[in-house]
This record gives sequence, C-alpha cells and structure tokens, in this order.
Amino acid sequence: MKKFTLKLFIINILFLIFNASFANQANDTINKDTKTYKIYKFDIKEEIAPPVWRKTKKAFAQANDIKADIILIYMNTYGGLLDVADSIRSKILRSTIPVYVFINNNAASAGALISIACDSIYMCKGANIGAATVVNQKSEALPDKYQSYMRSMMRSTAQAKGRDPDIAQAMVDPRIYIKNITDSGRVITFTSSEAIKYGFCQGQAESIKDVFKLAGIKNYEITEQKLTSIDKFIGFLISPVIKGILIMLIIGGIYFEMQSPGIGFPLALAITGALFYFAPLYIEGLATNWEILVFVAGLILIALEIFVIPGFGIAGISGIILVITGLTLSMINNIGFDFTYVPLSSITKAFFIVIIAIFLSIISSIYFSKKLLTSAKFKNLALNTIQKSDHGYTIAEKSMQNVVGKTGIAMTILHPVGKIEIDSDIYFATAETGYIEKGEKIKVIKYNNAQLIVEKYNSSEAEL
Repeated sequence: MKKFTLKLFIINILFLIFNASFANQANDTINKDTKTYKIYKFDIKEEIAPPVWRKTKKAFAQANDIKADIILIYMNTYGGLLDVADSIRSKILRSTIPVYVFINNNAASAGALISIACDSIYMCKGANIGAATVVNQKSEALPDKYQSYMRSMMRSTAQAKGRDPDIAQAMVDPRIYIKNITDSGRVITFTSSEAIKYGFCQGQAESIKDVFKLAGIKNYEITEQKLTSIDKFIGFLISPVIKGILIMLIIGGIYFEMQSPGIGFPLALAITGALFYFAPLYIEGLATNWEILVFVAGLILIALEIFVIPGFGIAGISGIILVITGLTLSMINNIGFDFTYVPLSSITKAFFIVIIAIFLSIISSIYFSKKLLTSAKFKNLALNTIQKSDHGYTIAEKSMQNVVGKTGIAMTILHPVGKIEIDSDIYFATAETGYIEKGEKIKVIKYNNAQLIVEKYNSSEAEL
C-alpha cells in the first residue's frame, strides 16, 4: 500500500512538472504570436573605423531610449580597424538587449568578430563570414603577437555566445587544423550553408522579413537609425572632394593674405576652411590634438621663414613638411605613431589629396591674383589710368633722391624689405640682393619705383 502511494505521488509530481513546462512553452508561443517586438536597426556597410564606432554607440543609446526588444545590425563589410572592432564587440557583449546581425554579402575580418559577438546570425545566400587574419597595409599577415590577440578575442567571443571557439580562432590562424572543416594552411571562411552547419548562423534569409520569420517573430515594428542634419553635414565635409576644396581654401587664403597688408577677408577664409576641415575629423576621432598642433606648428614656421628669418631654409622646409603631415594624418585612422592597422592605400590616398589640393590652390591663387582686378566686374577696384612721366607725372621725391649714394645703418633685418637710418632719419628700403642683418652698414645705390635700393657697405672699396 505504501509503495502504491509513493508511486502515485511521483506520478503526480511528474505530471505537474510536465504541465508547467507545457504551459510555459505555450505561453512563449502565444507571446511570440501576439507581442509586437520593437526592433532597432542600423547599418554597418563601410570600413570598420572610428565613424562606425561613433554610429554604434549612438545606435545602442537610441535603442535603450525606445526600450527596443532587439537590435538588428545590417552588415556588409570587408573589415577594418581591430581596436574599433573590439570596442563594438564589447558593446554588443555587454548589451542587455539581444543583438541580431543580418549579413547581406560580407562579414570579413573585423566584421566576422562583430558578427560572432551577436546573439543570432543570419546570412543571405552567397554571403561569407570569416577570414579574420590581422594584416598590415600590404595585406601581409602581421607577427604572431597580433594574431594571438585576435585569436583570443575570437575564441572568447565564440565561447560567450555558445559557438565553437576552435572554429572561431581557425578563422584567424591558418595553422589550426580542424578535421573535415579546414585544411592546414588556410583560414576558415564560411558560406551561409557552412555557417549554419557548424553553428555560426541561425538561418539563411534573403530579407529582414525572412530574418524575423526564421526567429519566429510575427509582429514587429522597426525603428531605423536616421542620421541628423549634423551627421549628414559631417559626412559631407569628410568626403575626399570637399576635404580637397577645404585645403585649397586654407592655402589660398594664406597666400592672398600674404599678398595684402593687414588682416582681412583672405585670412578669415583660411581660418574658416581650417575649422571645417579639422572639426568633423576631430569629432569622428580621426584628427587628434597633436595632429592639429603639427599643422599649426608648420604654419608658424612658414610665417617665421617669410617674415623673420632671412633666406629660405630649414624653418621653411620644416614648416611645409609639418603642414602636409598634419593635414594627411588627420584623414587616416592611425593611433599616435602606430600605423600597423592603417592600409597603405589609405595613407597614399590622403597624401595625394593634400598634395594635389595644395598644388591646385597655389596655381589657382597665382592665376586669380592676376585676373581678379582685370576682370570686368572688379576693374573699378584698381586704377587703370597710366600717368606718364613725359606728361609731368612722377612719384620721385626729392628728399629720397638726395640720399642716393649715402651710407647708413640697417635698423631692422632687410629680408629684403626693412628700415634703415641715414643722418638720423628713418626710411623704408629694399636690399638689392639677398638680405642684410640688423646693425650692418648700408649704402643707398638707387631710388627706383618709389623705393630706396640698398646694399651692404663695403668699407674696403670705399678706402680704394
């Protein structure tokens, strides 16, 4: 009797457990059928770089604000910077909101790392995931310390999401052999069907609608990330063509400012061009403080060479190099002086944008400086009437002509223009050749075009 009672009790317990489990499953099914899921969608369709990291942070913040049930990444990328990919991976792993990724074509290298961090992976037919070996600018595999770090990230990320860590690290290291999956000497790159077979994809989908159908979600509403006017404006400013035009404005403004006395519109134009050039790059995390300071230091050296230091030498050449360096480095994704993860093509592209823009700016500035005042619209800005000397017009001053042949002292450096002192009177003068140091004795050799032309005084010639 006791045995019968005990058996009956156990049967009742099992029945209750079964009913509870069945009820939960039924409730889940009902919830999926009736609940309307809030989906937040954003795209990663470009190189994994600082702008993508900025976009990702913004997306997760907005998804939290609307209390989204799922974040969906629409991906098609060949990869990019490892440090940025690591930041995005960490953001996904820490997310309290489930993250899905729909790979529409490619999730290579850094894209593979980000995808593996997601809770669910869906791929379209013909899509690929893998090939995560860390390479340099020449697409050559970097030393093993870099591969080791990437292997570790891939392995730990796969473990965190219940995926095979050995397969994940074999996407990085060609030396890893996995029976029936890869041959030694080749990194793993899965097609959609292969990824499904080995647990790196939940299903093959041809659209977002298919993604949620495979996920068993019937009712949902999608909120897509929309870039603001500021975001679009920043994107406009950092395009290669606009960056080239801004460089032309900077150099052209400086050129015209040096051609006219005082501070005026050309300098304001150059400063505006510099602000529009550096500000968006700084916001996107490309231009850093030291790169902007390199550019400013270059301008200072060029100014010193033109207005203070005689001749054109080390300061001027160094200034030009620093200006080009500052403008170039502000466009690329280097970390300090570490260019390991910067493709050579990116450096070359940035360098040629700067060089071509500077060249075109100088040529255009010289051309327009000659044509501006001779055009019909601006002809009234200049006096075109010729006042001939045979009509009695002259710019010669008798006091100036009287000092021709006299000697004096250079009050400032003549480079080539400066101040001189003759018989306690101060005059502006131009050195005939080269430059004359402050304090050196000079001799006025002629008066031409309203200018006193001087040369260094040679005492030995005077004695002869």
